[in-house]
Amino acid sequence: MIKSMTGFGRCEMAEETRKISVEMKSVNHRYLEAGIKMPKKLNVFEARIREVIKKYIQRGKVDIFITYEDYADNKVSVKYNADIADEYMNIFDKMSRQFELRNDITISQLSRFPEVITMEEQTADEEEIWNFIRTAVEEACQQMLSARITEGENLKEDLMGKLDNMLAMVDFIEERSPKIMSDYRSKLMDKVTEILGDTTLDESRIATEVVMYADKICVDEETVRLRSHIDHAKKCLNEEGGIGRKLDFIAQEMNREANTILSKADDLEISNKAIDLKTEIEKVREQIQNIE
Repeated sequence: MIKSMTGFGRCEMAEETRKISVEMKSVNHRYLEAGIKMPKKLNVFEARIREVIKKYIQRGKVDIFITYEDYADNKVSVKYNADIADEYMNIFDKMSRQFELRNDITISQLSRFPEVITMEEQTADEEEIWNFIRTAVEEACQQMLSARITEGENLKEDLMGKLDNMLAMVDFIEERSPKIMSDYRSKLMDKVTEILGDTTLDESRIATEVVMYADKICVDEETVRLRSHIDHAKKCLNEEGGIGRKLDFIAQEMNREANTILSKADDLEISNKAIDLKTEIEKVREQIQNIE
């Protein structure tokens, strides 16, 4: 199956303590280029997000937008440090005995001493957060991949039609070429007869001239190569994986053969058909730019 480089995917997930939204869209690009916009606190996961994207996409410019809300951000816990409180009390008792003073420390007073009671922010486990993010990113990637496959099938159908149309043009050129030889021979003999009158014609010289002309305008090699390129392109359209670059190269070779046919053409009908062929090849090349 072939895949288009144009697609869109979206996923939104919510849990009791967090919510995430992932949107991604892709367009044509020579290579894979992923631009990620997300909250700064998620930057630590950027490399892993890119690795997930690479599993689904080989080529294309992909824009990823991630919004993340963590409802547990402001939650803190109160911690009682018993060992530190015990140390304080031991010191107060020692001071009471040393100076023969009553130890009148109260609980509320003790709690105000440094580190006896502390406030600690609750932090979520990094791997737990990543698993949550990864699930959303993968779901968005799968949606976009599905869209790219659907669009790819449409591209394949369109390209197959264009390639069949190109084959019909090649058929016309091949069928027309022998008639050009016959027409040229007739015109040449008429011209010589007009000039020489009833003088006996040198058939061998006429044949030699026709052969030289045929060699000059012969496009057999070009049409054979064109057929081969068209057949190769059709086979590529049924391959798995990224085929866009390969098809682009094949289209360049098709265009080269069409240019040669046009330059050799000494016939209006073949010239027009070669122009039509170049036009169709250009349409194929434009469509190929959309294929991964």
